[in-house]
Amino acid sequence: MPKRPYDLPPMSALVAFEAAARHVSFTRAARELNVTPAAISHQVKTLEAELQCTLFQRHHRGVSLTEIGAYLLVALQRGFEEMADATRQLRHRAARASVTIGVTTAVSSLWLTPKLAQFWKTHGDISVAQIVSDSGETPADCDLSIRYGIVPRDGGECSVLFQDRLMALASPRFAAAHPVREVQELVRLPLIHFDSHVEGWTSWQGWFRALGYDGPINNSHRVNNYLIALQAAGDDMGAVLGWVGVARPYMQAGQLVPLLPDQVTPQEDFHVMLHTRASPRARLVYDWLVSAARADAGRASWPLAN
Repeated sequence: MPKRPYDLPPMSALVAFEAAARHVSFTRAARELNVTPAAISHQVKTLEAELQCTLFQRHHRGVSLTEIGAYLLVALQRGFEEMADATRQLRHRAARASVTIGVTTAVSSLWLTPKLAQFWKTHGDISVAQIVSDSGETPADCDLSIRYGIVPRDGGECSVLFQDRLMALASPRFAAAHPVREVQELVRLPLIHFDSHVEGWTSWQGWFRALGYDGPINNSHRVNNYLIALQAAGDDMGAVLGWVGVARPYMQAGQLVPLLPDQVTPQEDFHVMLHTRASPRARLVYDWLVSAARADAGRASWPLAN
């Protein structure tokens, strides 16, 4: 039988003994370790047999430590405390290594997550956690945040990731069943409206107004999640106002197609903010995302070229 590392008794026996000695009770030790008192007694007897010494004096109403048992308890507690200190340091280090990014559902699914998959190929030691929210508010505990709107002037360093454009998109089946040639024909079709909490978000009304139409439009479907809006359009429910860059995976897969060639470029941008308390690792992620977005724009793949 191979010799155990460090020539120690089974760890289960040492843990059971330490708990029983610390409580001076097999019953309370069993409660702490979620086992039976009989199991604690068995582990202690196993340890006494291996060490060939008595660790507890058994009494009618309980147990008490022998001198040898007290010596072993002090030694074990010293060792456990050192192990606990080491694990605390590692946990603290892991927490410091984590970078948190606040992001919306759609941008997370369709842009950020694929980008992070590329990031981890060269920075696998940096853990990145996404805090996904469509409330329009940036979570307070994020290192970075990706949002749509006017670039903030304070609160941290901020860079534009991309300026997207808006088109009327629908599934190929819907487009074939509802061919349109001008904006005035589109307003009568079933439209999927996204109710956004973000100030300045361009709606169907704003899109039509930018193209010179300010009359009534169809209010067929309303959702409060942009990803669901895209999925609903892919399921033939109606036309969706599509951010060309964000919806690019749907367009590349042929799930959504333009109903009209008309595009509107809002004044607002998609931007990433590095908050003031961010760590050097958060800075690295921030710089990488900005560079990746600029590289995409340089290849004319984000957003789609005209």
